[in-house]
Amino acid sequence: MTATEQLKRPVLPAGVDIRSPRSLKWLTPLLALALSACGDKPAQQAAPAAPAVTVAQPVKRTVTDWDEFTGRFEAIQEVQVRARVGGFVTSVEFRDGSIVRAGDLLYVIDARPFEAVAEQADGQLADARARAELARRELDRALTLNQTQAVSDSIVDQRRQTLQAARAAEMQAEGALKAAKLNIEFSHVMAPITGRVSRHLVTPGNLVQGSEGGATLLTSIVSLDPIYIYFDVDEATYLRNSRLWFEGKRPSSRDTPNPVEVTLTGGTKPSHEGKMDFLDNRLDVSTGTLRSRAVIQNKDLSILPGQFGRVRIIGSAPYEALLLPDTAVATDQSRKIVFVVKDDNTVEAKPVTLGPLDEGLRVIREGLKPEDRVIIDGLQRARVGAKVTPRPGDIKPAGAKT
Repeated sequence: MTATEQLKRPVLPAGVDIRSPRSLKWLTPLLALALSACGDKPAQQAAPAAPAVTVAQPVKRTVTDWDEFTGRFEAIQEVQVRARVGGFVTSVEFRDGSIVRAGDLLYVIDARPFEAVAEQADGQLADARARAELARRELDRALTLNQTQAVSDSIVDQRRQTLQAARAAEMQAEGALKAAKLNIEFSHVMAPITGRVSRHLVTPGNLVQGSEGGATLLTSIVSLDPIYIYFDVDEATYLRNSRLWFEGKRPSSRDTPNPVEVTLTGGTKPSHEGKMDFLDNRLDVSTGTLRSRAVIQNKDLSILPGQFGRVRIIGSAPYEALLLPDTAVATDQSRKIVFVVKDDNTVEAKPVTLGPLDEGLRVIREGLKPEDRVIIDGLQRARVGAKVTPRPGDIKPAGAKT
């Protein structure tokens, strides 16, 4: 017996003879087990189920395109508060960085020198008035005597000239008194506008110069509500908007306060509204842009001059559009595509042309039909040409409650 035959020969328990009839009770189970092992075939695996995806038809509604630019806020009114009279500062009457109203007291300058000058001017005015009264009486007396030829005409003319000079001196004295009183008034520095004041630049005890000697800067005030935002419009956008104006599809911002929306830095949606206020008369030759300005309401005073913001302005006439969430749009190299489920539940990729965002949804300009079933969830499970199990879903604007 060869080695191969010995390996194929079944191993029996000790003492069992294959030729004995009693050995059959041992051989029968072994043979049955061997036959069953040789006859069984591996069970075939069931085909995997089609992956489930969420589909929805694109939203159809009337939208308006908006152009978006980066702008910087600037105060409508900005005042540098300077001393109008010279003297020593006696007190500062405001808190740094606070809101002040027009007419609020900011600084007090020592007014005693101006009060002394005002008293002197008041005395000079009284003297001038007395001289004018005397000249008037002498003229009246000369006129009476001139009727009887007791006084010559030359004397009447002299007294008339004396009266005119006295009245001129009286006017000069009145002007000097007014100037002295103004200096007293200017020693109390008032806020010229309503807004937020900066820090005080001069502390009490310091000598400041008035307008006659280079006025000392005391502080500054900027208005906050409303507030300007300046931004630059590129030439292509300006020409497109001009063409729409000529076609009667969009009002010009030169003649109409077109609405604008502003998104602050770090924000995801517009937080302030306003209107167009100004377009410059020519483009900047170095940048090819047109300086534009809008007025923004700032009731909560949250915007400060110098901040940046994103400005949105009307860029088209209203039109019907199809919209999808951005998550339903995929990128295939340089193309934008969406996956559509056909009637036989197979997936098809459609190239699309995208437009701007509107309430969190992306405008689809071309490539999609209103009746298309677009995959809005489960894109990672979809394969072009493969079958899927579509489940209906809803498309809601950003921020809508589910």
